[in-house]
Amino acid sequence: MLLFSLENRKNKKTKKIPNTYLRSRLPLLIGHHHISDVHQMNSPHKPYVHGRSDREAERLNYQASKLAGLLHHDTRYPPGSRVLEAACGVGAQTIILAKNSPGAEFISIDISPDSLVKAKLRVSHEGITNVTFHQADVYHLPFRPETFDHIFVCFLLEHLPDPLLSLKCMKETLRPGGTITVIEGDHGSALFYPDSMDAHKVIDCLVHLQREIGGNSLIGRELWHLVTDAGFAKVAVSPRIVYADESRPEYVEGVKNIFIAMVEGVRELAIARGLLDNKTWEKGIRDLHRTTEEDGTFCYTFFKAVGNKES
Repeated sequence: MLLFSLENRKNKKTKKIPNTYLRSRLPLLIGHHHISDVHQMNSPHKPYVHGRSDREAERLNYQASKLAGLLHHDTRYPPGSRVLEAACGVGAQTIILAKNSPGAEFISIDISPDSLVKAKLRVSHEGITNVTFHQADVYHLPFRPETFDHIFVCFLLEHLPDPLLSLKCMKETLRPGGTITVIEGDHGSALFYPDSMDAHKVIDCLVHLQREIGGNSLIGRELWHLVTDAGFAKVAVSPRIVYADESRPEYVEGVKNIFIAMVEGVRELAIARGLLDNKTWEKGIRDLHRTTEEDGTFCYTFFKAVGNKES
């Protein structure tokens, strides 16, 4: 059951929603389960190929801030609407969502308690009051059917063994007429000059390691069929392209600190598993950095899907 009718909320003025307001009403969103019961419902943590170090948290925050315009400029939620942010992680995207839609109410969930601690600290530091964090598993969402007006998913599906099932589970919590927004990258879309076989090999290590633990870092190209197969209607996918050369220095820095840093993060595991020897790895990373130097170019595509739940 929704906390108040959708019709009544349409005429509300935009205003920030206090955290205390959200916390006091959160139990009404959760079926027959109490907050203390939800932890018992969560599945065991799935391996996260990038790790959960402070360095990775910094990379995620940097990535979110640098890609905010590209990925989120057209995501705005009406005042009074209730939005589920699935797998908020360290809160990197949460900050952007909440600031862009200050009158909306965000319930941001993640399975990792450590990530949630970092997310709460970030939101508190930013003075944001329209977000409530909650530990939950996307396969076992503890919310009543048709609780949310909108759902937002960013960089989650690539890490899941069954992304289609997760979308179907989330769809149950969405009201008829509500929307879902899904954003994913696709490491197979990385194009660069000078081209280098060794550079492709180090990227392939990340793709391989993620596939081994049940993920799919090439999932961006699959968004249309996944969201459609989950039962959403009017699905539209738009490619969001990052292109960097020496005339665009801000994008060059992004390539270094987001993409190359992400690949570098699996170095020890890739070498330990025998996917590459140290010499080839170092050569591949040098060649990736070479694409960010004078006369080099780098291109990468993110994919953003939006769909509706039919009334």
